[in-house]
Amino acid sequence: MDDSASNYSVPLLTNRNENSDPVSFGRKVWEESKMVWYIAGPCILSAIFQFSLAFTTQTWVGHVGTLELAAFGLQNLVISGLTYGIMLGMGSALEILCGQAYGAGKLTILGIYLQRSWVILLGTALPLTLISVFATPILLVLGQKQEIAELAGTYSIWMIPQLYMYALNFPMQRFLQAQSKVMPLAWISFGVFVIHVPLSWFCVMKWGLVGAAASLNFSWVLVVILQFVYIVSGSCKDSWTGFSWWLLLSYLIFSGYLWPQLSCSVKVDVAAICMNVEGWIYMVPLGYIAAVSVRVSNELGDGNAAAAKFSVWVTVSIALVTQTAFAILILITRKDFPKLFTDDMIVMKEVSNVAVYLCISIILCAVQTVLTGMAIGVGWQASIAYVNITTYYLIALPIAIFMGFKLDWGLEGLWIGTQIGIGLQTIVIIVMCCRADRDKEVQLSKDRVSEDVGSREEQKLIH
Repeated sequence: MDDSASNYSVPLLTNRNENSDPVSFGRKVWEESKMVWYIAGPCILSAIFQFSLAFTTQTWVGHVGTLELAAFGLQNLVISGLTYGIMLGMGSALEILCGQAYGAGKLTILGIYLQRSWVILLGTALPLTLISVFATPILLVLGQKQEIAELAGTYSIWMIPQLYMYALNFPMQRFLQAQSKVMPLAWISFGVFVIHVPLSWFCVMKWGLVGAAASLNFSWVLVVILQFVYIVSGSCKDSWTGFSWWLLLSYLIFSGYLWPQLSCSVKVDVAAICMNVEGWIYMVPLGYIAAVSVRVSNELGDGNAAAAKFSVWVTVSIALVTQTAFAILILITRKDFPKLFTDDMIVMKEVSNVAVYLCISIILCAVQTVLTGMAIGVGWQASIAYVNITTYYLIALPIAIFMGFKLDWGLEGLWIGTQIGIGLQTIVIIVMCCRADRDKEVQLSKDRVSEDVGSREEQKLIH
């Protein structure tokens, strides 16, 4: 690394010298675990607080009425969930670019990558807006009841500003994570969450779904503003040196669950509650994705493939322990936690009945998410996209539809199909990892952040 990189590297993340004295395997695991948690801990907190914005609002809405809860759940998990996933997936490309550039000491390139990602994601948000605009007919085609579809469609239009906040938020998160500047993300998310809880309660109780939309949009705007202020305030002076000419001249997709043809608001509420809980818990492995992608990309950028592989397996072990603990907690409280979302006894009973499938998904996601983070760090986004299409849409989805509708297994059948997709994806990525050529991946990493690329990018910056 050059001097500029070493001056701003985190001590815990200092690369290990292959010629140093040998240490025990247990010591290596402990050191790698500290590195992973240094990044993953704040990322998990940040993800939890951001996800809890909608989680908290849904809790208030659930006590307003079952129709409102169904409408909110459909918008949040189908319409917003789809756009969220697309933005999250596209933003992940920045993890490999920024992570490997940082590992190679090319800090000035990071700002260019960030700005390019803004342009791409904002451009993507424009056509995605149509999903919100036409949410009602989309939901009707999927078999939703007229009144639920219309209310969810109206709410989707109110939530359009959130989509554009996603486009700005995810690149800034990846930009900061690649530099291990993760504590500011956690503090910003925590601060906004503290503001959001009373604000959301007041708005929802006074104005219903209109208040829910207003409070959520405001909170996401605040997250974006505070992150941008942190970046331009001088805290990232080596990686952010201003806007580039190309950006000033040019200012200007996710694998989610296919929503089943639910026939009544009770079933919508059950699915919404379960998916919300799973989504909230998923924020923990989402932090592992950030940690392992940063560790892998940094180590590959520094030419250390063995350390990258070691980090992956340590993180997988950590994820299995934490996600299993969550699954056990859900199983034990399966008759109690639904009370957080609804007062309807029928809904609570149905949620308890499908809690086992929720627990299985939580455990399956432990390995799958970490391996996805590894793939992002290596730069396999295109390959993973094909894996997702094949495992989820060509294999798991037909199985889910067959079990859910032809065998009349309902939500359980759809969930089993989804779990098959997760399992297949995990197996494929493991095979890809085992067959990967370490030397080739290191060389590809060096090519991405080569000296000539760095010099060309630096010439484009406005000082």
